[in-house]
Amino acid sequence: MPVILVLCLVISSVMVSEAINRADFPDGFVFGTASSAYQFEGAVKEGNKGDSIWDTFIRRPGRILDFSNADVAVDQYHRFKADVDLMKDMGMDAYRFSISWSRIFPNGTGEPNPEGINYYNNLINALLEKGVQPYVTLYHWDLPQELEDRYEGWLNVQIVKDFNNYAYACFKAFGDRVKHWITFNEPHGFSLKGYDSGIQAPGRCSILSHLLCRKGKSSTEPYIVAHNILLSHVAAFNTYKLHFKAKQGGAIGIALDSKWYEPLSDVDEDIDAAHRAMDFELGWFLDPLLFGQYPPSMQNLVGSRLPTFTGEMTKLLAGSLDFLGINHYTTLYARNDRTRIWKRILDDASSDAYVIRTAFRHGALIGERAASRWLHIVPWGIHKLMGYIKKNYGNIPVIITENGVDDANSPFITLDKALKDDKRISYHNDYLSNLNAAIRYLPK
Repeated sequence: MPVILVLCLVISSVMVSEAINRADFPDGFVFGTASSAYQFEGAVKEGNKGDSIWDTFIRRPGRILDFSNADVAVDQYHRFKADVDLMKDMGMDAYRFSISWSRIFPNGTGEPNPEGINYYNNLINALLEKGVQPYVTLYHWDLPQELEDRYEGWLNVQIVKDFNNYAYACFKAFGDRVKHWITFNEPHGFSLKGYDSGIQAPGRCSILSHLLCRKGKSSTEPYIVAHNILLSHVAAFNTYKLHFKAKQGGAIGIALDSKWYEPLSDVDEDIDAAHRAMDFELGWFLDPLLFGQYPPSMQNLVGSRLPTFTGEMTKLLAGSLDFLGINHYTTLYARNDRTRIWKRILDDASSDAYVIRTAFRHGALIGERAASRWLHIVPWGIHKLMGYIKKNYGNIPVIITENGVDDANSPFITLDKALKDDKRISYHNDYLSNLNAAIRYLPK
């Protein structure tokens, strides 16, 4: 998801101080901003960086509608000191950024690249000098292209060993100063968009294989990828616990994307559909990491296409989180797909839940639409999502690692008008108010 939205969150949260401010939140609540390496750094050919699957993906004809790329992005590779100054000026407590695997290991494996290590050391030190705590994501979708070419990346169990080696190198190089590690960003989104619909790197699918994708199988590959991501997470979690945690004193979590799904009606089949929608989005990853197994609804509906965990894997997975990151933007209605029409049409992982997701009920939108057509402004959704996590997963510490809203680009808007940002101000005021209510009033 577009991490630039998180940057907008912190800008606007300052602007709504009269409505809600830091004093409304408990002591220790952290306000921060976030980015990802590929979307921010630029400098794709500098510092001995290797290609990632996104560097390759954007060069394929027809993949990027406006032919743009991230070769420069916002040039944080060169401008990070000025960016850190801006964070300090805004009063940020923390900065969540991702490390580019192909900056540390240009070929995915081997010896760490000194220039890549040096860049992230300088960034981390600049943050700490300004009193901003680094929150580091190890993987935000930019796999080294070499590993994709060598063994098809996340489809091969070899990735578990290679990710663990990469994580070890990062813990060793940066863990004396980094106290919050996030292994993966949005594995649900990555698995489906990269391997089901094929609209993101590495662009594998079978839905429109002749029009869109060169290879792939949409009904099975997302589950294989997700399985290997979970095994990679637990490998890194245990590596940190065994070799670094006692001395460095840090914590490890994962950032999962999750909408809230509200039943379209109060009939049982729609209530069940909303539960399935949550299982196939949040539960797909959170159930294994807390309970050691996939949600029963997934096991029943996906069947033999869903990989299984051995008894030893289950023991390692269960409880392998120090905290949970949640990327939440919007809410949708869910109703039961009793005709199973989408499964018959698509035969892919996204249709396995037999859920029809919609923003409309009785002809009315669930909330005002933002510039992104999928993003509807539904502040009460974050409150319900926090209640759902509390009820189903207990008291695991939660960090809202992404949240925000976008406006449509316009080359004709004046600066004065652009700065009159009422929609975004209201969005964050209302979402933060609902989050605050969840913190204060959900049962302890």
